Amino acid sequence: MTAIEHPDAGGQTLQMRVDGMDCGACALKIETAVKRLPGVSDISVNFATGALVLTHDAAQTPRKEIEDQIRNLGYTPRPMAEAGSPRPGAEEGPWWRTRKGRLVLAAAALLAIAFSVAWAAPEFSYYAYLAAAAIGLVPIARRAVAGAMSGTPFSIETLMSVAAAGAVVIGAAEEAAVVIFLFAVGELLESVAAGRARAGIKALIGLVPRVAQIEQGGDVREVPVEELRVGDVAVVRPGDRVPSDGEIIEGVSDLDEAPVTGESVPVSKTVGASVYAGSINGNGALRISITKTAADNTIARIIHLVEDAQTSKAPTARFIDKFAAYYTPASMAAAALIIVVPPLFFGADWDTWIYRGLATLLIACPCALVISTPAAIASGLAAGARRGLLIKGGAALETLGKLTAVAFDKTGTLTLGKPQVTDVVAFEGDEDDVLAKAAAVEQGSSHPLGLAIITLARSRGLSIPQTFGGASAVPGKAVVARLRDGFVSVGSPRYAGELNLLPGRFREQVQRLESEGKTVVIVATNERALGLIALRDEPRPDAAAGVDQLKALGLKTIMLTGDNRRTGQAIGGALGLEVRAELLPDAKLTAIAELKANGPVAMVGDGINDAPALAASSVGVAMGGGTDVALETADAALLSNRVSGVAELVSLSRATLSNIWQNIAMALGLKAIFLVTTLLGLSSLWMAILADTGATVLVTANALRLLRFRAATAASSEGST
Repeated sequence: MTAIEHPDAGGQTLQMRVDGMDCGACALKIETAVKRLPGVSDISVNFATGALVLTHDAAQTPRKEIEDQIRNLGYTPRPMAEAGSPRPGAEEGPWWRTRKGRLVLAAAALLAIAFSVAWAAPEFSYYAYLAAAAIGLVPIARRAVAGAMSGTPFSIETLMSVAAAGAVVIGAAEEAAVVIFLFAVGELLESVAAGRARAGIKALIGLVPRVAQIEQGGDVREVPVEELRVGDVAVVRPGDRVPSDGEIIEGVSDLDEAPVTGESVPVSKTVGASVYAGSINGNGALRISITKTAADNTIARIIHLVEDAQTSKAPTARFIDKFAAYYTPASMAAAALIIVVPPLFFGADWDTWIYRGLATLLIACPCALVISTPAAIASGLAAGARRGLLIKGGAALETLGKLTAVAFDKTGTLTLGKPQVTDVVAFEGDEDDVLAKAAAVEQGSSHPLGLAIITLARSRGLSIPQTFGGASAVPGKAVVARLRDGFVSVGSPRYAGELNLLPGRFREQVQRLESEGKTVVIVATNERALGLIALRDEPRPDAAAGVDQLKALGLKTIMLTGDNRRTGQAIGGALGLEVRAELLPDAKLTAIAELKANGPVAMVGDGINDAPALAASSVGVAMGGGTDVALETADAALLSNRVSGVAELVSLSRATLSNIWQNIAMALGLKAIFLVTTLLGLSSLWMAILADTGATVLVTANALRLLRFRAATAASSEGST
């Protein structure tokens, strides 16, 4: 176990893994039992990850007492892995070595022995099956008693014990033995299915290499990734995975970031670029300065977020839990009525209706119903994480599927967040000459417009003229520098107009470009204008397609921006968005409130300056490329920085909601069918147990389909898996 002292709180935080906890009913049973112990509080049980976290006063309840309480229920507490290291799933190893696997083998052996005895000596048949049923029932009955004593009297073990014991009493020992065996098989299948669901988290852990090559004293040596420290320099060869988050200090290569961001196309990286743990290096050797330890890198943070999200119950899950609390005792009462009413009031045969009442008990087991929602939610969260779609909890995942509108910030969300040159127009000479002279004037500038001009000139391989004496600024108007041919300025159209450098025939061209939301600068000498350069913060490459996908899903799309109306309309019009511009923060909140009046609304922002609007919306979605702010600010984060990721979130949510209702329908539908056939005398006890065991396996298997989720395009994505 991992215990963390909290002296001010008067207790310790205890973390442990619990083997055998494979469904929501298991988690509820453990929570109820531990809650009854004195000095225990703040209990969090996550069956999806097999984890239990609580605070306890060691003076009132020692740790061993908590462990014993869990063992009495039939589960095994184990130590939590240390931070930063791989976390073990519940009961690692082949199924036949697990507790549930051994129970299946024991029940099968007892049933085989009883069958052999019945075949060799038919007169001892009843006693052979009676012995098999009695021995097989012992561990189940013991767990039923422990559960009842710890606050869960209506557990599946209670239903099983009553049904099996009742079958023995009415002489159906053979069926009692078969039912016990099938129950053990069903529990084992639940465990295997839960292990498959946990594989989503294990797959993320497996993305990070266990060792790293680091430079020390001029040599390169191999160290465990847990020993990496901020500032270490790691060597990543072609084909290797990046051991932890860092920054490239030498080398150029293409990195496959699909395991982290879901981006399918390798990303070109050079000196100064950030890299994520788990990314696969392409064709160039890299030296990387480590910026995050193994316990704090992007993969580790994603794992923590997904695990924490799975502890947050969705509204449907909370409703199912409340429903199940009344459903089970009501089912037992109904079974009792089925047993006594026909014989007492209609003179029916007692043995027949006792048998049918016991079968009803088995049908009533709530496991499949209880697991229907959390299994789908856990799979949906894991599927999203694999594709760079981080969702913080079942409530957010459910709400995404019910959205009526999506509001976008502009800068850094729909656009790239930095200006780019869109037009170069030469009034005399050629475009390259105008661009080269402008870049010369802007050399050394830190202004975004100047940096964009320099970047384009360098990307075109232009020879940038030398300046003499550096550049000087005309505040708010222009930058001027002396080149070999004389002074050249890069300034606003107004500045050029004041100096009468902009002929009338060029002013219309400037106005046209400005009407498109572009910023125009004039490149001029002291005597005449040489040309103009237009710049704009351009939309992301997938912005238009992402907005179209949301419209195809039936959602209203709108841009809420503080930028000027002209620029907002230019960008929004190109993307097909309704635009509300020049909004102060409080005006954005008012707009969100208006949209929420018609149904849930998502706000998509960059996770930094949109915090109020993100918080006010039904679901806040951060565009953030894996930054700390993006991971912590909103209800969901798009690690790939793709606008189309919003439509993928909605499609995943709708697929998950559809899966939940399919699960509920299967769980209740199978029970209804078997209840009718049981009351008509068409079902046996062993068939009745399939109504729960079979439904549980079907529900879990159906939920696991979400792990293969692929966002379909446009309208076909709704409800797809």
